[in-house]
Amino acid sequence: MSSAASPGSFGADQQRPHETGADPAHQPDTGAEQRRLHEADAAGVGWRRWGPYLSERQWGTVREDYSANGDAWAYFTHDQARSRAYRWGEDGIAGFCDEQQFLCLAVAMWNGRDPILKERLFGLTNAEGNHGEDVKEYYFYLDCTPTHSYQRMLYKYPQAEFPYTDLVATNGARSREEFEYELLDTGIFDDGRYFDVVVEYAKDGPEDVLLRITVHNRGPEEAHLRLLPTAWFRDIWSAAPDAPRPRLSAEPGTSVIALSHPHLGERWLLSLDGDRLLFTENATNTERLFGSPNATPYVKDAFDRYVVHGDDAAVNPDLTGTKAAVDVPLTLPPGGSAAVRLRLTDTPPAPDDPRLSASGFDDVVERRRAEADAFYDGILDPELAEAERPVVRQAMAGMLWSKQYFGYDVEQWLTEHGLDPLDADGVRNGDWFHLVAHDVISMPDKWEYPWFAAWDLAFHAITLGLVDTTFAKHQLDLLLSRRYLHPNGQIPAYEWNFGDVNPPVHAWATYLLYELEKANTGRGDRAWLKNAFLKLAKNFTWWINRKDVDGRNVFQGGFLGLDNIGVFDRSAPLPTGGHLDQADGTAWMALYCQNMLQIALELADDEPVYLEQAQTFLQHFMLIAVAVNRSGGKAESMWDEQDGFFYDLLRLPDGSATRMRVRSMVGLLPLAAATVLRPEVADRHPELLAGAQEFVTRHPSIASVLTPGRFRGDGGHYLLALFDRDRLRRVLAILLDEQEFLSPYGIRSVSRYHADHPYRLDVDGQRHEVSYQPAESDSGMFGGNSNWRGPLWVPMNALLIRALLNLHVGYGDEFTVECPTGSGRQLTLFEVAREISDRLTRIFVPDEQGRRPCYGGQSIFATDEHWRDLLTFSEYFHGDNGAGLGASHQTGWTGLVAVFPNLFAGLQSQDLLAHGMIGVRRTRQERR
Repeated sequence: MSSAASPGSFGADQQRPHETGADPAHQPDTGAEQRRLHEADAAGVGWRRWGPYLSERQWGTVREDYSANGDAWAYFTHDQARSRAYRWGEDGIAGFCDEQQFLCLAVAMWNGRDPILKERLFGLTNAEGNHGEDVKEYYFYLDCTPTHSYQRMLYKYPQAEFPYTDLVATNGARSREEFEYELLDTGIFDDGRYFDVVVEYAKDGPEDVLLRITVHNRGPEEAHLRLLPTAWFRDIWSAAPDAPRPRLSAEPGTSVIALSHPHLGERWLLSLDGDRLLFTENATNTERLFGSPNATPYVKDAFDRYVVHGDDAAVNPDLTGTKAAVDVPLTLPPGGSAAVRLRLTDTPPAPDDPRLSASGFDDVVERRRAEADAFYDGILDPELAEAERPVVRQAMAGMLWSKQYFGYDVEQWLTEHGLDPLDADGVRNGDWFHLVAHDVISMPDKWEYPWFAAWDLAFHAITLGLVDTTFAKHQLDLLLSRRYLHPNGQIPAYEWNFGDVNPPVHAWATYLLYELEKANTGRGDRAWLKNAFLKLAKNFTWWINRKDVDGRNVFQGGFLGLDNIGVFDRSAPLPTGGHLDQADGTAWMALYCQNMLQIALELADDEPVYLEQAQTFLQHFMLIAVAVNRSGGKAESMWDEQDGFFYDLLRLPDGSATRMRVRSMVGLLPLAAATVLRPEVADRHPELLAGAQEFVTRHPSIASVLTPGRFRGDGGHYLLALFDRDRLRRVLAILLDEQEFLSPYGIRSVSRYHADHPYRLDVDGQRHEVSYQPAESDSGMFGGNSNWRGPLWVPMNALLIRALLNLHVGYGDEFTVECPTGSGRQLTLFEVAREISDRLTRIFVPDEQGRRPCYGGQSIFATDEHWRDLLTFSEYFHGDNGAGLGASHQTGWTGLVAVFPNLFAGLQSQDLLAHGMIGVRRTRQERR
């Protein structure tokens, strides 16, 4: 073991290569990561084969739930997880595995005081938390390249006994009106009495993975730690007992573990800094859990029993099994550190193998680290503000660390429940028996949401497209593939209910990602676009057939991902009877039409057959625009002329209708359905405009309503929208009012107006209410931590920013609005979009006192050198002060904050007006 250098800018092990012993004359290979990506894409080199694809929580998931009542949290608990083998996946701390998760690597540890070995992150279940499930640990994703040639994360491990019982009891005693009780609140990190555990992975080749774990004692006294880097095989043998079984075994007289696997072949795990090897089986301890004899004396929790409880008989003396660890005891002086190194390779080691050299090992790690710096220097705009650069960099790191192997064969799962997959109605996901998943997927949060969510994934793809377009396109492909897409055309929503309805943003993300790649490379992937279009058309038809109840081009959709934003649970039958005409559902479909129109026109440039499809989607949009804007004596319009806002319509069984006057994101979403077509569409496809005119002429009753949705911009662009400029001004006056939607940190999901003016509706003696709640919800609707009643959600802000940029292209610099409302300051829509982007970024940037709003009142993140430069990207943010809320590592869609600061750096209004959105990236590249 060797001593690591002192802490740097990220609070732990952050030195540049020349500060850690690397050759100062060596310059990083600035194009190395781009070459790896090219080799992977063009030649199939397996640079992406190994990565951070191990979940941070497998227990409490639907996949592992074999209960009779579907209570996944209770069926497989955190307490059971150390002793019970999983069926469909694995979990661990700082995990790494192959893309099919056959072999897993992770870090376990023990501080000498905890009642259990720390092998996985701890958090509360949905029933235990006063605001729903929540991880109660501190860990940070610091760096990552798209091929995972280099990645780094930090885990903070207390030196005192981890307060498992206190966290559960105190949170359980708190009401919804109180804050959550966090690990920092317990005082366990006081006086720096904790370890910073920095985990780095680096690749010396596609099949040669280096793992370096550097432990820092931040406390004032000497401290002891047992570090156990662990390797194990996912259990694939229980489901196929006749298949060859993988094996781990010690190479005699060495600190080398030999691995044999029917799919991976032969590999070796070399330990450079520890020679005490432990072995057991990845098998359930049935004696502990169920009181029945174990099939083998060596079971999953053997290392916990051996290290924590001193049970020497728990581990296999023959040094073989399906789970192994290197047991490294560390004694660290105050402020001291030590490094432990392991290497996973497909080449057997020789006695004098240079790969066993610590200095050579560290040199590889530092080279990869320098190459990561060089890669991001090429991604980040030179004009990006210095304070924003680490925000973008760590957001991307979180995105890339949050990839996870997701395995779930629903038919097999149903069969194992004793059900006939062809007749499993009423069982969770029973009508999705066709779904077979065995893929690496970008997850919303690897602890709280360790499963894909359809609309989250669409937003993820945009951010991931900045660094790895191939992987981003694959993510969008995945849910449209025959293994996922329902035969009826529905996209699976999320693991807890594949049949639920997420907003249809797949087409939006598909076309935007296509445009970004085209702008960056000069060419678009038309084959990929065509494949996506054909499958999206099937999904579009599902929406038309299933979610337009009366065939009036007004859509319902259900909760549409916005959880408790409405007066009622929108996925359940309404207590009033009847149904909701949803402003957001209808706006989503208008945007869907616009995006499908854009894709069809792009494809029609080479294949005119797509022009007919373009015409169809344009007509669909026209009809939706008419439906949104029609007016009549029965309040049939979603537009409220008095308020200047869009509202849902509650349609009652007697045929009457009333507007639900809740000022929320539901009524802002019609703004998002704003798209521009380039001027050359008239020259390339005059038939489209002629067909549109013919359609309007044939249906004169809709012409006057449709006119506000068509506009020829000053630059010749064609603008498609659900409103005219007068209505746009009225909605923007509310949107940009700081007493309504405009927070210092972005756009709120519900207007602050409802703090003093709650919307109330009485039904059969029961009051239903929506009020402004800027932080956690006081409602149990859609689970404890669902809150769309005030906080800021980055993806919705992203949609509005994108729409404002489109509207700016359509209306030009001459169109200005007051921002903030009442300030007297007139801004173009481009400047409004940048203002919202700046406010979002402000959540993560230190203020004059060094405080980042995302951390609320936690002062340690502003005052302590080992905390102040660390970032997490929460699920949503307090509507007034910007504090992070919900899942603490939901880097999936919050990772969009990596896009906008980089987009607006050096970007000028005239870039958009001259080139449209496709020209943005190309114009910025020309300025480099």
